[in-house]
Amino acid sequence: MQSESGPATNFKGKQKNSRLPRLEQALGHVFSRADLLLQALTHRSHGTPHNERLEFLGDSVLNCVVSMHLYERFPAQREGELSRLRANLVRQETLFELAQKLSLGDALLLGEGELKSGGFRRPSILADALEAVVGAVYLDAGFESARTVVTKLYQSLLEGLDPLRTHKDPKTILQELLQGRHLALPRYTLQATRGEAHEQEFEVECAISELQIRALGCGASRRAAEQEAAQRAYEMVIAK
Repeated sequence: MQSESGPATNFKGKQKNSRLPRLEQALGHVFSRADLLLQALTHRSHGTPHNERLEFLGDSVLNCVVSMHLYERFPAQREGELSRLRANLVRQETLFELAQKLSLGDALLLGEGELKSGGFRRPSILADALEAVVGAVYLDAGFESARTVVTKLYQSLLEGLDPLRTHKDPKTILQELLQGRHLALPRYTLQATRGEAHEQEFEVECAISELQIRALGCGASRRAAEQEAAQRAYEMVIAK
């Protein structure tokens, strides 16, 4: 998980970011053009060139690689079922979780306002930055390198993928699991709302009192935060 203190330094220029080697190691790709990685990590609040164009490119590469894996892994699934699986894997909440595992927020270049408001923890910023990093890998070394990076990122998610249940949202899956064990339904409580009105982040707690489980989720909407909290609570229930 990324640190709560945020990025070590807010770089004004394109100096060497000391956290880039760690990020490259986590990605499994060392950039021959460090400027591409720096751009991928630069939010528009920090300056230009920022990562929005790389995000656009990375989104397409990511969707293509995930689609290829699903096509190869589930030969019996129809187009609509494959589309639902892909949507679940490339949604903001999933990208946010992957970015957290990479400690991507620690390496972001943010403007002062975003730093003060905790932008390095915001799901939308982290998800967009991860897409931009994928785009940067593609430009740096080509499609096969990008495919290798994406495959490494998604390995555990792909291995645990169940096409029979992923069309259901996490709240429904958790509810059905608890009902099957004759347990009370979870309680969702809004813990915090952060950010400006046009780009808010919600934090919700999912509590299962009988199992003494409390899981937090964040999202760009309260519903998205509840879904993430439910997913984490589900994983905790299964682990018990």
